[in-house]
Amino acid sequence: MKRVSQLTALALLCGLASMSSLAAEMPHSLTLEQIQQQHGAVIDTRASAFYNGWPQTLTGTSGHEPAALNLSASWLGAMSDEQLARWAKQHQLTPETAIALYGSEADNKAIQARLEKAGYRRVSLLSDALQTASRLQRLPHFEQLVYPQWLHQLQQKKPVVAAPTGDWKVLEAGWGAPKYYLLSHIPGAGYIDTNEVESEPLWNKVSDDKLKAMLAKHGVRHDTTVILYGRDVYAAARVAQIMLYAGVKDVRILDGGWKTWSDAGLPVERGTPADVKSAPDFGAPVPGQPQLMVDMEQARGMLHRQDASLVSIRSWPEFTGVTSGYSYIKPKGEIAGARWGHAGSDATHMEDFHNPDGTMRSADDIAAMWKTWNIQPEQHVAFYCGTGWRASEAFMYARAMGWKNVSVYDGGWYEWSSHPQNPVSTGERGPESSR
Repeated sequence: MKRVSQLTALALLCGLASMSSLAAEMPHSLTLEQIQQQHGAVIDTRASAFYNGWPQTLTGTSGHEPAALNLSASWLGAMSDEQLARWAKQHQLTPETAIALYGSEADNKAIQARLEKAGYRRVSLLSDALQTASRLQRLPHFEQLVYPQWLHQLQQKKPVVAAPTGDWKVLEAGWGAPKYYLLSHIPGAGYIDTNEVESEPLWNKVSDDKLKAMLAKHGVRHDTTVILYGRDVYAAARVAQIMLYAGVKDVRILDGGWKTWSDAGLPVERGTPADVKSAPDFGAPVPGQPQLMVDMEQARGMLHRQDASLVSIRSWPEFTGVTSGYSYIKPKGEIAGARWGHAGSDATHMEDFHNPDGTMRSADDIAAMWKTWNIQPEQHVAFYCGTGWRASEAFMYARAMGWKNVSVYDGGWYEWSSHPQNPVSTGERGPESSR
């Protein structure tokens, strides 16, 4: 055998390195059928809005590939290696799993590099992605979760998908005085104080007459499209859910709230809200959808049923009675027989429902989380929390997911715990406790 010179060996090594680099930059492709045959995973690297169903162009396809996971390249800066590892474990990905990516070239490369750094070597591209419209999946009501660029185009009077059919307005929702709103807000947005829709002592919704007056004050009729956002998503969701109850037909929220608008670098303005011309008539009875709220007796009647779920959107420490979650709510525990619908680390967080950028987590993930506690889409499902904010966010997500019979138990733990005769549970327990 001839001896290879050092220069020749070096050239061979450089060539192999170059080929390896090229392979990393341009991975081989697989079709959806091929990746399914390998029991692999498909990952959509686009923003969650496009994964959920918003088309990227006016005439583009809508939705994501069957069973695709969403790992947006835009999240990478907010995901530590540990968080990425948890995400992969949750979705049963191992270093041996075949993975096919689709999205823009830049996004695919960013995700591929991060996955390979984490030890995933079988990463390729999905060659037939988004080419067969009939097989794509989407949120049944993706339009109820708008994204910043869509709203900006609407404001610019450009044609958009799922445009409002009539008058529309943007409102920022927050508790108390508009201190953050005054510093910076979405151009043209009004401001609504959550105290206008709920009141003490239990922070339940205000009377129907007060709701009607509130809607008139903000110039909202039953046929006005209202787009709500908040510094906290659940503040906007609280107002949105109550407006739907009142009878406003088309209420949407900015997915991810103010942060997504700010992160997108879109225009902002400061100062007080512009004068609003009040609406002389709502144009329909109030409430228009009374079934969207249940009272304490109705909530009690939903316990221990297979065709209904009373769902706690509270943190695990609240659910198990370690804390009440609120300084002004003294009793600890949970409604006996309620099912745990997850929430977040404490009473002010909803991480279990959020992507790293604060947008809604995938519908498949949320449905799987709920299914563990026998919370099913065909049931009558009523969400509650301490006073209604987190429950309203879960309600808005379930509605976007197409769940048809969802409502909010407005009184929540605050009202329930104020009646000593109501059954209460504490301690660690599982789904069997709600049968």
